[in-house]
Amino acid sequence: MKTLHVDLGARSYPIYIGPGLLERPELIRELLPGPELVLVSNETVGPLYRKPIQQAFGLGAEAIIELPDGERFKTLETLNQVFDHLLENRFSRKTTLLALGGGVVGDMAGFAAASYQRGVPFVQIPTTLLAQVDSSVGGKTAVNHRLGKNMIGAFHQPLAVLADTNTLQTLPKREFAAGLAEVIKYGLIADAEFFAWLESNAAALCAKEPAALEHAIARSCAIKADIVARDETEQGQRALLNLGHTFGHAVEAVMQYRGILHGEAVAIGMLLAAKMSALLGALTESDVARVQALLQACELPLAPAEKLPLQSIKEAMLLDKKVVAGSLRLILLDTIGTARVTADFSEASLDATLATVFKH
Repeated sequence: MKTLHVDLGARSYPIYIGPGLLERPELIRELLPGPELVLVSNETVGPLYRKPIQQAFGLGAEAIIELPDGERFKTLETLNQVFDHLLENRFSRKTTLLALGGGVVGDMAGFAAASYQRGVPFVQIPTTLLAQVDSSVGGKTAVNHRLGKNMIGAFHQPLAVLADTNTLQTLPKREFAAGLAEVIKYGLIADAEFFAWLESNAAALCAKEPAALEHAIARSCAIKADIVARDETEQGQRALLNLGHTFGHAVEAVMQYRGILHGEAVAIGMLLAAKMSALLGALTESDVARVQALLQACELPLAPAEKLPLQSIKEAMLLDKKVVAGSLRLILLDTIGTARVTADFSEASLDATLATVFKH
């Protein structure tokens, strides 16, 4: 097991990474402020992985919430099911929520924890690669709105993150690949050597070789923990973690969160960011080719399966949280390994970039 820390003073917390961690309830128990626990999962993950936690803490049916599975259910309506259950079973403000699942479960359980009785603690137990390297770390919680992704939420840090790498063995191939998009992101924004390591070890990662997996997860979490410690509420540098996301969230919104996974949309967005960075004279064409080759090696899409209207994508991008005073800001690359937030680009350059993927 590897242990990392997110350094936030009194609200600091550990990230545990390794195989078999679901069988080690003491890692959670020693951090809990009280005995009341509720496990929040979904209909797919719950039956697979809740048993050891349920037995370790003696959780009855009243302490289990299983939500429908899928990004399209990441809504206020589904969130209200959590509140209904907590209130109907009279759980107090001393309750701790355990979020067992992927990014959707983690975001929703975290937002429920941030909101229920003005805030209760929670623990992240991510079971997908994307959640283990990204969404479970850093305290971002949210639900989607029909006009934009993650537009309603709160910053609420967990007590701990428990990433059991054994859960990745049952992850479908497509969902595993989607998680690799976020891993690639860390190399692009912060660590050129890690990006090069990913290029050399893509086959081992796709084969889920344990040593490669553990290194990729730990390095990704270390980069994110460092950025979050310096900019918890995304006033500056933390925005770099959104490389590709403004493009990707627009794709998801236009597709109504159907037919594409979040990581797949991020992969498309990162390639668009690389292309635009080259168009503006920062990256070289060979850099863009490296980005594209690594995405392909990890079996990630370079474009949506359907040709989407360029204008619809632009309109969705303008609903992004990084829009300030009507000005769209993007995360672009200066080199592989360094990135910046900028609004210094023309509409023509944006249109030219989008036109490589979307139709006028």
